[in-house]
Amino acid sequence: MTPASKIRVAVVGAGKMGTYHARLLGKTPEVDLVGVCDTNVWKAQLAAWQSNTAALRDYRDVLGRVDAVIIAVPTPLHYDVGKASLEAGVHVLIEKPLASSVDQAKELLALSEGKKLVLQVGHIERFNPAVLEAVRHIRDPRYITVERLGPYDPRTAHIGVVMDLMIHDLDIVLTLVGSEVESLEAIGANLLSGHEDIANVRVRFKTGCVADLTASRISLAKSRKLRAFQKDSYISLDYGKGSLKIYKKKTAIIRSLKDVEILVPKLTGVDPLKNEHLHFLDCIRHNRKPWPSGERGVEALKLALQITDELERYEISGHAGSRSLIPAWAQDLGKIAKTVGKDILRS
Repeated sequence: MTPASKIRVAVVGAGKMGTYHARLLGKTPEVDLVGVCDTNVWKAQLAAWQSNTAALRDYRDVLGRVDAVIIAVPTPLHYDVGKASLEAGVHVLIEKPLASSVDQAKELLALSEGKKLVLQVGHIERFNPAVLEAVRHIRDPRYITVERLGPYDPRTAHIGVVMDLMIHDLDIVLTLVGSEVESLEAIGANLLSGHEDIANVRVRFKTGCVADLTASRISLAKSRKLRAFQKDSYISLDYGKGSLKIYKKKTAIIRSLKDVEILVPKLTGVDPLKNEHLHFLDCIRHNRKPWPSGERGVEALKLALQITDELERYEISGHAGSRSLIPAWAQDLGKIAKTVGKDILRS
């Protein structure tokens, strides 16, 4: 591959996310979009038509004609499609989570390393302009709060809200803290699916940092926010609005707001998905390890699975509201979840 040549890419999976990928790649000058693959040929044809490329039923038919694939199939298929692509010598960007199990994720990582192929995980929030700026200011966080709330989407009912939504924030928090996890507590409830639809987690790190994370897919309004507190500053990040505010102490003792400096960095308006694609293409062209690497994907998945294991112990609906099983810091979560669930059913 020469520096000036286009990178041949195919998208595997023509659902909502796969269609987004295909549309954007179809407009990317550095890319030759070879096709969109899906076992549902009608979905594949619609996505292909919207991105000016070909539709294919079987992704294996395209592996010998591409340099890279973007895998946007349901999570249970990530391992099989990822493994086949890597074995065919193709670079892979695979949507989060990397796989269904840590063993599967580690196998994909080892395979990519053995074949010297790029394995990037679709942790798109890393490419949010607000996040890219925030990591420059967060050095030694002592306390982090995160909320990611949104409406229910039946297409992700095969996994719980931790693997569906919270895993984005677990990846960001692990990156910001840069420490091993010491302990965690988790509680959740399933209201609309067979998995947890709302979860509240407290993670304690060996550095002493504590992170409280809430994820819900039973909220009528979307909210995606992160707040980080450190010795001399407070950082407030809104993923959805792509905004960032930094509050810094001017003096050791704060007597009024005049002693606080408020910074509002000017952020780029670049689409995070476009940033993600350009990073992937750059890593392929220059043989670099991606920022959301396979290793990072394994770590985020490992923590997410630890949380889902803990949720099985403290899942509200499974214990009929037994307060003795619910951590003190989350005792009101059950009432909130049930109230929100009733509101949704009435709407």
